[in-house]
Amino acid sequence: MATYLLKKSYQLSDLKQVKFQDLWDDHGIFTTMWIYGKPAKILFFKNHIENLILSLKKYQIKQKSLKTNILKIIKNNLSKKKKYNHLLRIAVNKKIISISLRKRIKPKLNFDLKLVKLKREKPQFKNLKYKKILSYLSKMDNSKSDIALVSNKRVLETGTSNLLFVKDQKFFTPKKGYYEGNTFRFFKTKIKKITKKDILLKEIHDYDEILLLGSGKGVTSVRTINEISWKRRNLNEYKNLSKHYDAVIEKCNPYKF
Repeated sequence: MATYLLKKSYQLSDLKQVKFQDLWDDHGIFTTMWIYGKPAKILFFKNHIENLILSLKKYQIKQKSLKTNILKIIKNNLSKKKKYNHLLRIAVNKKIISISLRKRIKPKLNFDLKLVKLKREKPQFKNLKYKKILSYLSKMDNSKSDIALVSNKRVLETGTSNLLFVKDQKFFTPKKGYYEGNTFRFFKTKIKKITKKDILLKEIHDYDEILLLGSGKGVTSVRTINEISWKRRNLNEYKNLSKHYDAVIEKCNPYKF
């Protein structure tokens, strides 16, 4: 079970606090950010907020002061005195803004992917249709496992992260059927070329490394996919990407209270 530091909900119309609602499976959008350190830093904060607002508009969730109100709720619920290592989740539907803080769990090197036949609804958006995914994740040790979503015998993403596949020092990612997160977008600026292609389940054994990229997982190397007896051959690109990630963590500016 996740350890929560905070769970609050507010009416969208007047920001009046109401009983907490996680909003899972509602018509809406969420984003999850890593908040860490003291003073607090929020990795890729500006990008998370901009993407959240853009997606909400596409979901016809509009309000004149929506961005201002979301930023106000975040500011009012963070502390200058607290040392953080948490995942900050903001979820919004047509009536409610919900905020939560849960402890971030560091992934281990003995990480396993479990294959699940599932594709998210409108996967190009970070929408709230996640209950089926959560039903799997809630039964797992998230420090050492995640689910890989498979549709039409193609691997798309995990329950929490984007996927990168490495073969002969070349990078590959699925053609479509997933949301491109902020961590993934950051690495697109650091990797010379990422080829989009169908990641066929029958061809998984061709890949030397499989990497998860996301706010909760950071850069995580998959050791095994036990159902198909895949095992990583090395950690070369994981180590290289981890250096870039460590650098951006260090350079991130403190959150402005």
